[in-house]
Amino acid sequence: MDVSDDATSTDDTGQTEDAEPTDWDERFASGEYPRDPEPSPVLCSYEPSIPDGRALDLATGTGRNALFLAAAGYDVVALDASAEGLRIVRERAAERGLGGRIETVHADATEYDFPTDRYDLIAVSFYHTLDRFTDLCESLAEGGYLFVEGHLRSAEPTPSGPSTDRYRFGANELLRAGLGLTVLHYDETTEERPGDRRRATARLLARRSHGTRQSYPERPE
Repeated sequence: MDVSDDATSTDDTGQTEDAEPTDWDERFASGEYPRDPEPSPVLCSYEPSIPDGRALDLATGTGRNALFLAAAGYDVVALDASAEGLRIVRERAAERGLGGRIETVHADATEYDFPTDRYDLIAVSFYHTLDRFTDLCESLAEGGYLFVEGHLRSAEPTPSGPSTDRYRFGANELLRAGLGLTVLHYDETTEERPGDRRRATARLLARRSHGTRQSYPERPE
């Protein structure tokens, strides 16, 4: 996860906090954050129908999605503001024989100059990125896919996630942001986390494509 001054990052309980990069360096080094977090289930379910190519895992943390995508055949750029998180990504990649498929980039996602027409897939998990959404869309190659998941504002108590609504999506806010792309999947759900830490989450999968007649991936079971 990117940990720039106004970024958010998710620990093993799903708790998202505002944090300085040095704070997250300490948390990664201490093992407070999981070394091997699970990739997004929605991303995993759709990945077989998405062509391989170049991928960006934005705010990668310890490689939640980066390692999964590299193992699936993508050449991955794993970007984060935490040097310690990226060290763990490289170490995990080497352990799995994936070092040649992952390039780590130490950068602040709020200021990073995203290349245009570059990536076949961009994944963003639990990093609030609406202010860079246009840049991410322009960084997709034609036909490229964008996957974003993040915390939702909820009428019910949701202990997992940011302490304020500043870094949570409003209802349908993420969907509206993606309407310039071809939306392939969207959901807003609530799930129970370990320790009674309820989490409300929005998930979007969309493609940079145009036209009234298109092909669509099969809905995963």
